[in-house]
Amino acid sequence: MPVSWLLFAATKNHRDLFATPGFAFGDFDLLTNLRRVLTFDDGIYLRWFGNSILYSVIGSAASTLICVATGYAFDKYEFKGREKLFGLVLGGVLVPSTVIQLPMYLLATKAGIVNTYWALLLPALVNPFGVYLARVFSEGYVPNEVLEAARVDGASELRLFSRISLPMLAPGFMTIFLFSFTASWNNFFGALVMLNDDHLYPVNLGLFMWNSVTQQQPEYYSLVITGSLVAVVPLIVAFVCLQRFWRSGLTAGAVK
Repeated sequence: MPVSWLLFAATKNHRDLFATPGFAFGDFDLLTNLRRVLTFDDGIYLRWFGNSILYSVIGSAASTLICVATGYAFDKYEFKGREKLFGLVLGGVLVPSTVIQLPMYLLATKAGIVNTYWALLLPALVNPFGVYLARVFSEGYVPNEVLEAARVDGASELRLFSRISLPMLAPGFMTIFLFSFTASWNNFFGALVMLNDDHLYPVNLGLFMWNSVTQQQPEYYSLVITGSLVAVVPLIVAFVCLQRFWRSGLTAGAVK
């Protein structure tokens, strides 16, 4: 219902937005609204949108690779304290991200990366739930017999992972990437704490700043609504394009 309302509202001009019912069309001004959003304040929305793509795609890809490598190591290698260390990783799943934002901000201040791209990219690399999923996928998709055969043929451990195991883990990789991408795209509080420069804002924080002045400047309402509709599109595209990996990944380990 909220998304449906957003679709209707984004097609209306400022007068019809308040003069017509929420689930009814007014004068069709979607293209005009889009043009205003993309050109307002020298195209600052495009900058925010690009920042969100950077944070979500680059950060999620790096985080997913780390998660897959870590989960693979927990599954395929025996080392002292493995299960205890994995339990510690699982403990991280129980900690809400908002709880650690202040400690992370203090650490970022000490490191001198507050109000930079690194302030959001580096924390995104840590994903305990992704490590857990990666271990499950590794158990279900990578047979130990295949690895042993490759070792007999002289393959190194790095080659085993990059050329044999990683292709087998493609459904798991895409599933973890999709979860990471969604979390990163929706990461509002982390950006609010870490960033002060509006040129570094992700799109959700930028829209929040626009929405905060709508009481004084009502013309911002149409900008916020249309901008919110555009901001939903990458998530829809990601789910549509990656759904075959996601659906196959959900059944990992269901049948032995």
